[in-house]
Amino acid sequence: MPKLMKRADIPAFLTAIAAGNPDPKTELHYQTPFQLLVAVVLSAQTTDVAVNKVTPALFTAAPDAAAMAALAAEGIGPFIKSIGLWQSKAKNVAALAAQLLAQHGGAVPGSREALEALPGVGRKTANVVLNEIFGEPTMAVDTHIFRLGNRTGIAPGATPRAVEDQLVKRIPKEMLKPAHLWLILHGRYLCKARTPECWRCPGAAWCAYPDKTPVPAAQKPRRTGS
Repeated sequence: MPKLMKRADIPAFLTAIAAGNPDPKTELHYQTPFQLLVAVVLSAQTTDVAVNKVTPALFTAAPDAAAMAALAAEGIGPFIKSIGLWQSKAKNVAALAAQLLAQHGGAVPGSREALEALPGVGRKTANVVLNEIFGEPTMAVDTHIFRLGNRTGIAPGATPRAVEDQLVKRIPKEMLKPAHLWLILHGRYLCKARTPECWRCPGAAWCAYPDKTPVPAAQKPRRTGS
């Protein structure tokens, strides 16, 4: 079981990793709640970078639920062929657009129950939409947050839901909403899966990870003779 970060250290850790990014933004590109919902569905098992390459053309062709439903899976597919699981995602996006029209007037609902009832939308996707669009203090546990929860000791857990529950319980309420993106971005660019860059982590002093990566030889300053 990973070591547990002291609860009193959590605000300092989050403040440190948030330095320079007090108001974090998702790296998925979108202009409307519907477009964010679609982008998050498309991002499953795919990088944000890959999704951002296909959505501009897709959203030009189908900017809203009505246009997306009219495009149908057969029309959506050619736009997203470069991302993983594109066939099932095309079907889900077409179906969720149709369901939004039928049940919500084409608008993205603000309740977890309604979101999770949409095709292709699970708890993680619902949490992203609730956090980003509706400002709710939710925690969408992706691979980065799951890794950080366990590695740093901020919220150890055997499952994404266990990590989510611990994060919601242990992070101060006023920090929960931005903490979602602070943790994702920290995991994406510093606390990486194979080799965490502990030597340049601003939160290292509070992190409970016992095997911190030392400064690589290539990063150490060279000594010069006198």
